[in-house]
This record gives sequence, C-alpha cells and structure tokens, in this order.
Amino acid sequence: MITLMSSYSFYPQLLSFSPQLPLYATYTSPHLCFSGFFGGNNRAFLLPISIQHSRNVFILSKSSKQSGNLTEIGHLFSVFQVLGIDDRVANDIIGRNPGLEVVPVELIRSRIRGLQSVGMNEVVLSKLISKHPDVLTAEEVGVLIEFIHDGLGNKIESIQIERLLLGVEPRFIAGFDKKVDLLLQHGIPQEKIAYILNNVNLSKAFCLKSCEEIQRMLTFLSRFDAVSIIAKRPAVLNYDLDTQLVPRIGFLQRLSGGDTDAVGEVLNRLPAIVTYSLEHLQGHVEFFRSYVGLTDLEIFKIVLVFPNVLSTSKQRKLQPRIDLLKECGLDSGEIYRFLIKAPLFLVLSFEKNLSHKLAMLVKVGYGHRTKDLAMAMGAVTRTSSENLQEVIDLFLSYGFSSEDIVAMSKKHFQILQYNPKSLEKKMDYLLIEMDREIGELMSFPAFLGYNLDNRIKHRYELKKKVVGDDMSLNKLLSVSSKSFSKTKKQLVQVGCDLDEMGADEIE
Repeated sequence: MITLMSSYSFYPQLLSFSPQLPLYATYTSPHLCFSGFFGGNNRAFLLPISIQHSRNVFILSKSSKQSGNLTEIGHLFSVFQVLGIDDRVANDIIGRNPGLEVVPVELIRSRIRGLQSVGMNEVVLSKLISKHPDVLTAEEVGVLIEFIHDGLGNKIESIQIERLLLGVEPRFIAGFDKKVDLLLQHGIPQEKIAYILNNVNLSKAFCLKSCEEIQRMLTFLSRFDAVSIIAKRPAVLNYDLDTQLVPRIGFLQRLSGGDTDAVGEVLNRLPAIVTYSLEHLQGHVEFFRSYVGLTDLEIFKIVLVFPNVLSTSKQRKLQPRIDLLKECGLDSGEIYRFLIKAPLFLVLSFEKNLSHKLAMLVKVGYGHRTKDLAMAMGAVTRTSSENLQEVIDLFLSYGFSSEDIVAMSKKHFQILQYNPKSLEKKMDYLLIEMDREIGELMSFPAFLGYNLDNRIKHRYELKKKVVGDDMSLNKLLSVSSKSFSKTKKQLVQVGCDLDEMGADEIE
C-alpha cells in the first residue's frame, strides 16, 4: 500500500484519469471508482466518477501527486474561492467529502463547468456545493448533466435543476433518465417532456419515487387517459399514488356509480381536481346532499358538466347562490336542472356580475323572487351585463315593449344571451327578405337561435320555390335535419315537375 497526504491510506490499484474532459462531465463507460480507507478506523468510502473513455491509467503515488495529476489542497481552495467560498466553509466541504483531496483538479473544474452549462451560476454553485459536497464527485450528477444536454436538449429551466440538486442528495438522482423514459413508454409525446419536467417538483415526482412506483402510477392513470391528464397538469406526478391519487379518484368513481369513462372526462377537463384533499371533496359533496337535497348521481352529473364546482367556496359562493334559488321557489329537482344548464351561476361574483343582471331583469319586468327570474338569470350567466343591456335595447328599438321581451324570453330564455349583431341580422332578414311581421317572434322567439345562413336562409329559399311565402316559421326550422333532408328530396322533385309543366304550357 502507498501512503499519500499522510492522513489517508490507499491501495496501489487506485486510479487516476486524463484531465481532458468536455465542458460537461459526461456519463460514459467505463467508470472508475476511487476506493480507500480513512486512517485510524479504516472506514471505507467509494467515489464513482464518470469519465470520457480515458485510456491513460496511472497508479497514484507520491510521484504522480508531485507531477500534478492530483488536486493539491491549494488548487482546490483556489477553485472554491472563485465561487465565493471562504476557507472555513471550504474546510467543512472537504471534511464532508474527503475524496475531493484526491480527485484531479481538472475533473472538479470540469464538473463545475458542466453545472454551469445547465444554468447554475456562481451563487447557486456556492450554495449547492456547501450543502451537498458530493455534487462535485457523484457519478449520478454527471449522468444527469449528460441527460439534460443530450436527452432533453438542454430545455430544462435552470431553476428546476437548482431546486432538484439542492433538494435531494446526489444518490437520489440515480435512474432519473430511466424514470423520465417511462413517460415516453406510456405515450407522452417527446415534445411534451420538457414542459412536464419544468412544471413538476422533480424531487417528488421522480427522485423520491422508484421506477416501480412511477410505473404503477402511470398504469393507474392510463385508465383515465394518462397522457392527456399529465400533459395538462404535470403536477399530478408529484402526488403519492396510494395515499392521495387512489383515494381521491376512487371517491369520484363511487360518486359516479362506477363510470370510469365519465370520471376520466372529469379528470381531463379539470386535472387539478386531484390536488383537492379527500376531506375537501367529501365536504362539497355532503353540502349538495344535505343542503340542496341532491343524489350522488345528480351531484356527479353537475361535476361532469362543471368540475370547478368542487373548487368553489361553500361559504362565500355555493350557499348564497343556492339560497337565492330557494328564495325564487326552486325545489331540489329544479335546482338540479338549473345547475346542469347554468353551472356558472355558482361561481360568478354577485357584486360585479349577478347583481347588475338581476337589476336589469327586474327593470324589464321580471318579478322579484320568482321562478321565471331564476330561469332568466340562468340564461344570462354566459353573457356579460353589457351584452344583456344591448339585447334589451335592440328589442326595444324594433318596437317590442318590456312586457313583450319578458314574454318572449319566458318561451325561449336564450334570446337574452345572444349576440346583438347576430340578432339584428336575423330580424332584418325576417322583415325584409321573408317579408314577415316582427310580431311573429312573439309566438316563435326560437327563430333567433338558428343559424342565419345554414338554417334559416337555406330552408326558406328551398321551400319558397314550392309553397311560397306562406309557411310556418316553427315548421320550417324546428324539423330535424334528417327529416328535412327527406322533405328536401320531395321538394326538389316537385320543383322539377312544376318546371316541366311550365315548359309544356309555354309550348
């Protein structure tokens, strides 16, 4: 055995490397491990280092040290000083990673350059090395740097790498590339990988989970379209499968009556739902059960239509909105049907939104605390207060009274949420092209909900050739496309017959 630096003992088989390394320490075979024993209690330590296919192998001896192949303490301290690490901290770092004294200084510099190449500045490096001295010698760090460069195109944000290296010891980084590869195996597109890694807690999602745990999670989520869920909400990967994801998603499955496809739709529409605690989910469901009187399946159908209902505050929004509906005379069944059609009612601000719309509806003629007022409120949840005012003004400008507007909207509440410009075009077409009375809208306000070009014009112009202008708006537009297509063939045939008859008369 050859003694070096008097305080350490090494076996003659201890190896050194060529210092000619790239900007970042790559992970390539073979790997050489420094192994030695501390003097006194002969405690062994192992320092795996990644190198570039070095074929220059030297036995560490006093002569090799003198030739500069080993890091001298002075050189090591100068490297630390460049990073702003004072001698006291440097001594502490070396004390916690004694192998630094026998690693070639160029190898340490190369590792530092590698860390800088993935975004670590001097301040971060100083903090990182002080917290985890092994980062300068650990093979896992070299593998990570190479993977970030070659496997991920250096697209990982530096803050993510900083959090990762500061958050866990280098030994926990082992297998990081293999764990990320599991995402690709489960169908995550390559172009989405960087986005996902930049939006998760890398320590929780990968380093502190085994490959088996990640595999189990991805397999579980695959029942609900894992690719879409993870792509939309990468933070799902941060959670523990057994204590968080399974209980929360299982609760939704029970609520749905076991409808896995429907639960998958909810998760894809609002992946953040898995971030809500089980207690939170249970509390919201219990509110709708006990306070509103809904069944579990009815509650789930509302969640399916509007998953954000589970993130809405019960005290500030849900209860006051339900109270308003109850004051308008709606029972449990009517509240359910209302929420299926107008779930946004539960989340809109009362002061900035609902109160203004309520005032306009009451002003136009809706009675206080009536079911009709509630239905009208449901219809206008999807439109702005400004749009509602423009719609009312438009009807008034065409000669309708406030009572007429209320009467029409009671038959077809949606007219209150339509675009004013679109309404104007349809009313002009009714008056000018169809030569009808504007009052016909009183009996069939749904006319204003049909597409002008594809439905109204198309059908009117086709039927006009056969039956003339005297036709029911309701019959013209309400019949299904399938039924109308059959009628269309008949109309075309009749039209052809009429053309032939006309030709005979001319002759």
